[in-house]
Amino acid sequence: MEPSTRDFEKLGVFYLGRERDMESGTTTSQPVLYDSKDLTTHAVVVGMTGSGKTGLCIGLLEEAGIDRIPSIVIDPKGDIANLLLTFPDLSVEEFQPWVDIGEAGREGKSPEEFAASEAARWKKGLADWDQDGERIRRLRDTVEMRVYTPGSSAGRPLTILKSFNAPGKEVLDDSDLFRERVTSAASGLLALLGIDADPIRSREHILISQILNTAWQKGKDLDLGKLIGEIQSPPFQTVGIMEVDTFYPAKDRMDLAMTMNNLLASPSFASWMEGEPLNIKSLLHTPEGKPCISILSIAHLNDAERMFFVTILLTEVLAWIRTQSGTSSLRAILCMDEIFGFFPPIKNPPCKQPMLTLLKQARAYGLGLVLATQNPVDLDYKGLGNTGTWFLGRLQTERDKARVIEGLEGAAAQTGLSFDRARMDQILAGLGKRVFLMNNVNEDQPVVFETRWAMSYLRGPMTRQEIQRLVPKMETPLATTRSQAVPVEVEQKEILKPAPPVATASKPEGATADRQANSRQLIPAIISQRFVEPDRRLRAGETMEYRPALYGRGRVHFVKSAYDTDLWEERMFLKLVRNDELPNEIWDRATPLAARLDVVTEQDGEATFQNVPDCLLAAKNYKTWEKELKEFLYRGQSLGLFRFRELKMTSSPGETEGEFRVRLETALSELRDRETEKLREQYAAKFQKLRDEIKQAEARHDKETAQYKSRRMESVLTVGWSFMKAVMGRRTRGAASVKSVGQASRDRQDMINAEAKSDQLQDKFRDMEVEFKNAMSQLATKLDSGRVELEPIEIPPRKSDISVEEMLVAWIPWFVSADGTKEPAWEMHR
Repeated sequence: MEPSTRDFEKLGVFYLGRERDMESGTTTSQPVLYDSKDLTTHAVVVGMTGSGKTGLCIGLLEEAGIDRIPSIVIDPKGDIANLLLTFPDLSVEEFQPWVDIGEAGREGKSPEEFAASEAARWKKGLADWDQDGERIRRLRDTVEMRVYTPGSSAGRPLTILKSFNAPGKEVLDDSDLFRERVTSAASGLLALLGIDADPIRSREHILISQILNTAWQKGKDLDLGKLIGEIQSPPFQTVGIMEVDTFYPAKDRMDLAMTMNNLLASPSFASWMEGEPLNIKSLLHTPEGKPCISILSIAHLNDAERMFFVTILLTEVLAWIRTQSGTSSLRAILCMDEIFGFFPPIKNPPCKQPMLTLLKQARAYGLGLVLATQNPVDLDYKGLGNTGTWFLGRLQTERDKARVIEGLEGAAAQTGLSFDRARMDQILAGLGKRVFLMNNVNEDQPVVFETRWAMSYLRGPMTRQEIQRLVPKMETPLATTRSQAVPVEVEQKEILKPAPPVATASKPEGATADRQANSRQLIPAIISQRFVEPDRRLRAGETMEYRPALYGRGRVHFVKSAYDTDLWEERMFLKLVRNDELPNEIWDRATPLAARLDVVTEQDGEATFQNVPDCLLAAKNYKTWEKELKEFLYRGQSLGLFRFRELKMTSSPGETEGEFRVRLETALSELRDRETEKLREQYAAKFQKLRDEIKQAEARHDKETAQYKSRRMESVLTVGWSFMKAVMGRRTRGAASVKSVGQASRDRQDMINAEAKSDQLQDKFRDMEVEFKNAMSQLATKLDSGRVELEPIEIPPRKSDISVEEMLVAWIPWFVSADGTKEPAWEMHR
């Protein structure tokens, strides 16, 4: 790398540390800069306790954060949560709540004194590595850092048990990936139950896999409750060629269902049902598109719970990458601080298969895996043959070293590179604390370096209580798995209070009650009516009540060739009728729906009906409402898009600004990497030419200097000899002396000229370094996605293409309990 690349604040490079001179045992001033795109071939960090392995991982994640690259970090030990201990002011007040009181006592200091010494130590450490509080502030401003604690409310709760959702089309269309997802989900769940199940031999595994496969193929979601029910009564008659009851008798299935039900009913398991749903997109970016470092702390979980969680997480990551476009740039990082037990060389725990698949396929989608461990003998190095970068720290035993070298040889063989086993053995033997050997297949040779000072305060593993203190409680309710689901025009208090008595068809009470009970039959046949399907079936003691609403569905066409947009969309609206008459401008007051109503032509069992207002009974009104809906669609509906002029990119319909920014960030990263490579290649030729000229000039200067020194000595001897001869009365040849002195003078001038030429070339080289640095800086600024300004675009519908597809009375279902309490039986999504 050129000296100019010492400016480590460029986009696309990670500042990891400085080169280490193994012979002298000193750290040089040459920075080690790691190209972010090299991480798409994944990285392994190996080192014993105290080697600085976690510090290196945290430093790498910090660099990624500054570069706007999001990360998901699996933290089995609680160390990575230190990333949230970033103090831009480097003040005593910032450090004091987090210092180790016990360590302060051992040093004979008060907590305040120890905090002051730690703040001073961190400030000096950062300065020694050309960093400061402003760089910390930049990190905090660039990314949002979160700590999740699945199965606990200490951090941000995260649930993966609310549902086993059917995968998207990308997974369903990929038979291998779909099969892996089914297998991983079944294996993870059985591991949580303490059942070591072989996918081929285990009845439990085969049965649950078959249930998941059947449901998901139909696009049906399952939660644990439904899964328990289907274990008791499977939705198929045979498994293979055998009857279900022969393959897995009903009594044995009941035992499995009871085991799962006991887990679900356990009070200690309740926390697994709370929190944000597991969503990879949400873990990587905020809704506004800001990158996140999401730390998934699992130190508090037992082994079975860890295996279950990691398996489901990796499976979700696999499904997520299949929804992404291919890229050669680094899009995101998946880091695991300790993979011991999750990737063994012989056994096949549930999480191993999705991990292997990610190592093989994730690079094509820009996802880089960073896997760290202090137990190298317990890793599957054949599986790690797809890893392009190895960070090797101090190892504990010769056995560890031999196993690591074996892994490096395998990685070298995968890429066709030569491998010097003896030299590697010698280097590994001399590594010390915070000193690592980086073997990157994208570079010509390995590099030994000392890791830079971490910006985060590395105070050690964090307990649940400390995480609880670190992570502020969210003020807004946790997201549900059914986002944007709201009852139709109802206040929550109505759900809780008993409703007034409602007459039923079997118990009419006068004319009013009779009309209320039979109002469905009073709607003229010419007017379409449909019944909205309830979200669940009636429970014991419940009855159904239907309330009338006006439903309209229109179709609009958005066309704009300049933005490559030609889209037909449906727009649905629902207005619940509370009074006898509908208001004016009804569609302005109606609720937009995200999807068509799930409706049937007949009601669900015995039901009562609220009064139908007279306006809904007049057929002529529907023509008026159709006309008004067309007008409303034309004047009130548009397709909102975003445009980035520099790349001529336009957001897709339905894509939020945050999602578009994320996609744009990937495109800018790809362009940045391409332009950076072009710039490096362009200047590499110029630098090489100057190096050759400098080398020639220095050789010429050395030659002229040697010649001048030789000539000067010869001149001195000649003049001295002439002087001696003159003193002795002998005749001298003065012309020879004068000639010798003149030649020495000319040689001296040649030496001076050669030196000036060398200095001139050195100055030219330095000027080119500045020019290269400025060009790189301008490129980074131009392609910095954090400075992108989007242009909002509104595309109106084409008036001639607007049509109304449906206009009808929709009966909205409500549950009525035995005590008269009412609650919505259907929730709309808008």
